[in-house]
Amino acid sequence: MVCFQALQQGEIDVYPEYSGTIAFEILKAGENLSMTKLNDELSSKWNLGLSEPYGFSNTYALVIKKSLGITINSISDLIHHPEIKIGLSYEFLKREDGWGKLSQVYGLNQEAIGLEHGLAYDALQQNSIDVTDAYSTDGEIMRYGLKVLEDDRQFFPDYFAASLYRKDLSADVQKVLEKLNGQISEQEIRAMNASVLYEKKTFEEVASTFLQRKGLANKSSTPSASIRIDLLKKTSTHLKLTFIAVFLAILIAVPLGIALYWHPQLATYVLYAVGLLQTIPSIALLAILIPLTGIGVTPAIIALFLYALLPIVRNTYTGLQTVDPVLKKVAIGMGMNKIQRMKWLELPLAIPFILTGIRTATVISIGTATLAAFIGAGGLGEYIVTGLALNNSSLILRGAIPAALLAIIIEIAFEILERTTRPKYLQKGND
Repeated sequence: MVCFQALQQGEIDVYPEYSGTIAFEILKAGENLSMTKLNDELSSKWNLGLSEPYGFSNTYALVIKKSLGITINSISDLIHHPEIKIGLSYEFLKREDGWGKLSQVYGLNQEAIGLEHGLAYDALQQNSIDVTDAYSTDGEIMRYGLKVLEDDRQFFPDYFAASLYRKDLSADVQKVLEKLNGQISEQEIRAMNASVLYEKKTFEEVASTFLQRKGLANKSSTPSASIRIDLLKKTSTHLKLTFIAVFLAILIAVPLGIALYWHPQLATYVLYAVGLLQTIPSIALLAILIPLTGIGVTPAIIALFLYALLPIVRNTYTGLQTVDPVLKKVAIGMGMNKIQRMKWLELPLAIPFILTGIRTATVISIGTATLAAFIGAGGLGEYIVTGLALNNSSLILRGAIPAALLAIIIEIAFEILERTTRPKYLQKGND
């Protein structure tokens, strides 16, 4: 739905979608629809077009370990085994064509737990669960010797992959997309998935090789496989997102903290309101922003900015409050007005507290920025998201370790900065 909203708003022009997903999730038809009917509905409602299928159907299925020692061949057989532990992807749990209706159609009473799809196969191998949902093109089915349960009541619709695009897309681009029609068989997509999963090739390498074999691309289009360059690029994007958001937060939060210090009767309400932002799950906040700002860098920066406000505002307000009252009285006795006291006394003494707030906000933003990959903003989160999808721990660590190192470097840098800006009377060794 993130991609679909982006398509509606013109943030992207095309993305691959499945016919079953369009029928049940986008159109809410409640039934399987033909490609012609899907095209008619998409065109009339949103001026969108749907290409002919690529050639494969990536339908849902339920899979089970063959070594359980009990005979279960179809989904209906699960009725007789209430002890079976079922673990399903979060998406499948909530989809219109997912567990809710499936359990009703088949009369299943088991409680299903939610987990990330890529981790479900490990859970099966560790006997944490007995059944999970799968895509028919998953390479893990063959590798782990899993049994695909027969959909004996034909619950699952067809999931033909095709290009969903804006109709204002140029005719030349539409012709290029048409070259994929009928080009990818189920055997070929399984083989490509397996190459990514088990041969540790990148998506780009596998896709490029396939297109060359089909005569749809030349060798010069093969992407660079330099991990170092890619890592530097993603790290640069990650830092850009973080520092833009924190810089904007400083511009707003420090003056706001000063205003609250001058008007303490408002402090409780403002800090409470800013604190509420911290209670919104970051991935939920990003999803909320998409209809307003689209996908990409903008919603990511806005979300990081909102999360950075609280520590900076609170520390600015607290730091100003902790300035020695005697010093304030002396400044007043010297004839300083409110602005002068803030400039020459209160703000300089509060700087260590303010820097601590900025430090906290920056470290939080570095961690939170990894989620920006979910909405196309890039950064180190791309490795983590892809690693989760593929259950590839090395890919996850490729994103997690640099993010952790960035947080440590930031901590050290701010520690040095705080020491150099700390007033002498607060430094150890001074009476």
